Amino acid sequence: MGYGKMSTPINIISTDPIKDAEGFVTKGDNIIASVKAYKEVRNTSAKWERIIGNAAFSSVTAIFRFRKIPGLTVTTSHFISEADGRYNIINAEDVRGRGMYIEVLVEKLEGTVR
Repeated sequence: MGYGKMSTPINIISTDPIKDAEGFVTKGDNIIASVKAYKEVRNTSAKWERIIGNAAFSSVTAIFRFRKIPGLTVTTSHFISEADGRYNIINAEDVRGRGMYIEVLVEKLEGTVR
């Protein structure tokens, strides 16, 4: 994966409890890393058919790939935020087990109208 393809700026976010001035605890966003990533949106290619064929990943809408961040383990409890919106992480794994790149399968979070 070359630097030229990793052109989408993303934030990796954790939702941590934050205490306000009055002592009330709410969940807040904590940006734990800002990196550039390669983004691939769901399409009808053979690779996507293989991913979607697995029932656990049928809700995946995009893939992000970025360089491994030393000391950070990306988990399904994190979120990814970028210009097009916010994404829930479905799966994160080391590409080919080499410790160089992380591939993250994500589902776009849609807002609800009440």
